[in-house]
Order: sequence, then C-alpha cells, then structure tokens
Amino acid sequence: MISWQTTTPGGPLEKVAGEAPAPRGGEVLLKMLACGVCHSDIHLHDGGFDLGHGKRLEVGGPGQVLGHEIYGEVAALGPDAGNVAIGERRVVFPWIGCGECSVCRRGEEQLCTPGRALGIVAPGGFADHVLVPHSRYLFDCGEIPGPLAATYACSGLTAYGALKKVGETGPGDEVVIIGAGGVGMMAIQIARSAFGLDPIVVDIDEAKLAAAQGLGVSRTVHAGDSQAAKAIRKATGGAFAALDFVGNEASVHFGLGCLRKGGALVVVGLYGGALNLPIPFLPMNARVIRGSYVGSLTDFAELMELVRAGKVDPIRITERPLDEATGALADLKAGRVEGRQVLVNAP
Repeated sequence: MISWQTTTPGGPLEKVAGEAPAPRGGEVLLKMLACGVCHSDIHLHDGGFDLGHGKRLEVGGPGQVLGHEIYGEVAALGPDAGNVAIGERRVVFPWIGCGECSVCRRGEEQLCTPGRALGIVAPGGFADHVLVPHSRYLFDCGEIPGPLAATYACSGLTAYGALKKVGETGPGDEVVIIGAGGVGMMAIQIARSAFGLDPIVVDIDEAKLAAAQGLGVSRTVHAGDSQAAKAIRKATGGAFAALDFVGNEASVHFGLGCLRKGGALVVVGLYGGALNLPIPFLPMNARVIRGSYVGSLTDFAELMELVRAGKVDPIRITERPLDEATGALADLKAGRVEGRQVLVNAP
C-alpha cells in the first residue's frame, strides 16, 4: 500500500509504503480510484485554523493521510460486511462518527467529536487503499464518472447541507452565495438544478464571476466594491439568506450586510478570523447566524439520489495523478484552481 502522508506543517507530503489493512467485522477495503482535494486538506496540511486576534487552532500532525472525497473499488470485505461485492465501485460518506453517542443516535455523525472521519481523523484517500468501517457509508453513483462522483462527498454534500438550512423560500426571497470557488460553484449548480433558485453570486475574482454566469447565473456582484452589500440590500429589499462559502471576517460582514430583518447567514467556509458585532443588532434585526458543517448520512443519501437522477449539473474537474498530491495542495492554496482538483489512481 502506498500513501502520501503529512510531514512538517505545510511541507511536502511523504510517500510511505506499507501493508494494506485487512478488513475485520463489517469493514470494507477500497482501492482508491479518485479523491478530491479540498480547502480543509490545506488547513490540516498547514496544521491549523486562523481564529483571529493572533490565535490559532492547532490541528493535524505528521503521518496523517489526508483526503475525504473518496471514490473507489471494493477490494476486500470483512467477514460481516454486506450489501457490496468485490469489484463494485462506490462513493464514500467520510464523516463517520463513533456510532454510540447521542449525536450519532440523532443521525448527525458528521458532528460527532472527535469522530472517525476519513482523511480528518482516520486515514483518508491520499493513498491507493482506504479502509471504510461499514458498507452503509458506501453509495452507488450510477453513471456519474468516478472523479466527479468523489467530489459530492464533501464539496457536494457541504453545498447541499448549507442549502437545506436556507429553508423554504417564496416569491421575493432572494438567496446570496458568497464565494464561487469549488464548493461555491457546486452550491450554484445544486441551487439552480435541485432547489430551483437563481442565486445572486458574489466574489472578488472576475474569472469566477464569469464562470458563474456561464452556469446560467443571472446576477453577479464584485465584492471589491465597498457599496456592494448595500446595493444588494437596496435592490432586493434585503436577502432572505446568504451562504458564505469563504468564511473570513470580510465575507461574514458582507453577508450580514446583505440581509433583511429576519434574514439568515449560513457560514460554511473556514478561511478564519474573528467576528465582532454590536449585540443589540442581533435582536433588533432578528437575524440568524449559523454554521453548517458538511451534512448527514441522510443528506448524502438524498444528494446521491438527485445525482443519479441527473438533477445535479456537473462542475469542472481537473484530474491529477495521486503522486501530485503536494502540488495539488499548493495550487489550491495559491488560488490557481477553478472547480475541483481530483487525484486519480490507475484502476
């Protein structure tokens, strides 16, 4: 088994050879065929999250196998594994919990702490094999190409989970999407094709705004204009909801500035910083600020049903060999990526 493991914070990944794990009980061993590269991988690779005011949340460490957007072929089964057969290809739900706590019993394994999430806690997809604890975490993607299907495990699920938190919209209820990167572009696709929304898309990159327009978005806004949030609020009467796929101080304040009274800001991105705002404005404006962390196993089942039915339009995928994992992280960190990079392993 070959894996690409973290070394020093931000340093090159190290190629490590070892024995592939033998599945036990209900476990399933996959040969990794495709694994998306996510901004969360960058934070884990760098070793922390920016909390603002010079504070930092330390995460990760040497010897970690990143990668949580995983598509692979069943290579071996534990004696108690069922519902899959050797040679079948599946997308993995990676946000795996302990299975025993109250959070997991509510069906929210993605919120289990510390959980067993692949590529976050347990070894992930920057390797030629991945051990999955149970076949219930494996999903059929139908005729969808594997590299695209892999991205639904985080990028797609994160977008879908955030959009579900918007709730039911009616006439005049405008939705703003802030950030047209990989996850934001997925949210645009799902918002239009699965939720029937025509979101207002905001970014600071003209190329990304043009890409959003290419997807059929009718209204885009450049966030570099200091009056942009005010202009959105004036044009719409205030947005019903804003989804922030950037997650820094500027984007959060921009999102709040778009909202009408009673509007909701859903923060998804993890770029970091700290939020400072007058407390009386919260009750006075009756606004909701909430976080959204990927989605549940049920959410993923719903999303994959939409995907198999052809109701989710594809995003742009750039395939790279598995041994270019370090370069893929560097390109994503530098902002040189449109859509999603996916590491591929020869079948």
